[in-house]
Amino acid sequence: MTPALVAALVVAVVAVALVAVRLLRRRDLGTEADRATFETLHRASLAAPALREGLTEDAVGRAAKHVRALLGSAGVVLTSTERVLGGDGAGTDVLVLDDVAEVLENGHAVVVPQVGPLGHQAIVAPLVVDDLVVGTLVCVADHATANLVRATTEVARWVSSQLELAELDASRTRLAEAEVRALRAQISPHFIYNALNAIASYVRTDPEHARELLLEFADFTRYSFRRHGEFTTLAEELRSIDRYLTLERARFGERLQVTVRVAPEVLPVTVPYLCLQPLVENAVRHGLERKAGPGRITILAEDDGAECAISVEDDGVGADPEQIRRAMTGEGDADSIGVGNVDERLRQVFGDEYGLVVETAPGLGTKVSMRVPKYAPGVHV
Repeated sequence: MTPALVAALVVAVVAVALVAVRLLRRRDLGTEADRATFETLHRASLAAPALREGLTEDAVGRAAKHVRALLGSAGVVLTSTERVLGGDGAGTDVLVLDDVAEVLENGHAVVVPQVGPLGHQAIVAPLVVDDLVVGTLVCVADHATANLVRATTEVARWVSSQLELAELDASRTRLAEAEVRALRAQISPHFIYNALNAIASYVRTDPEHARELLLEFADFTRYSFRRHGEFTTLAEELRSIDRYLTLERARFGERLQVTVRVAPEVLPVTVPYLCLQPLVENAVRHGLERKAGPGRITILAEDDGAECAISVEDDGVGADPEQIRRAMTGEGDADSIGVGNVDERLRQVFGDEYGLVVETAPGLGTKVSMRVPKYAPGVHV
């Protein structure tokens, strides 16, 4: 077989292979309509994560090329109500806010006959969140056909839905931060006053112990008043509780007895920030502080299959179950905000089946239990 013939055979085999691959790909993806649907969904999935961050220059910079691909246009530009945020392709450097002013004012899509010196036309569609126009989507094309106008309007509605999800995420974050601030407002005045008084009592009699307590106090407040993160690990939450109890022991002495039993395998479990500390403080403040003689707090965290079972129990004075019910439903006074706050945050994060369970009666102490999934989508430190 001559070299020329070998070369010809190789070329033929490669050509057949390429045709087979093309046919296989076409067969796998189905019809032209199937492939178009796949491409549209793929582009939407690429644009969505950036748009879920809100209408910002950074988000627009990452999403614009995918939005443009959805429309198949010469260019795409996104604006807020105050400025042009960015885009991709034609029109990004010539579009000004005056071009979209009419849409920002009346909320209806329009066609701008000419944008820039090249004679492009622009379809301007409103971006609406909670019935308010928050910006515009501008599709730049050589000619604004009726089909392209409809497509731009539909894509603008889809972008608006992603921005609404971004606003929901932001609202959820603001709500979580407000709830944590409420907890801090409850914890800080009462505890800080008592802790500083306890430390001051050791300054003359045992300066070294006073110094150690001040370090514990500093670490406790640093954790309790941190500004970042909706979640923490069970290990970090328990570490902060240990500092809290160290400071309370300085005040109560032998009256305060503590038992902690934690399975090592649940220490890395992610939990809402400040979900245990208020329960332990309630046990000290409402259970043992009012009890004559010594009292015990028992903290348990156990491995329970796909979940972690946690409980805080005291043998203090107990409470009226109706009072606890009011606290859980937000009907109680400000002094009992902790338990309802924790219960609501657990339900928001993990679902209604993961709320607090409180067992109590006057004179019989109190036990507060919770279950936390070892893994939940979107829940991480």
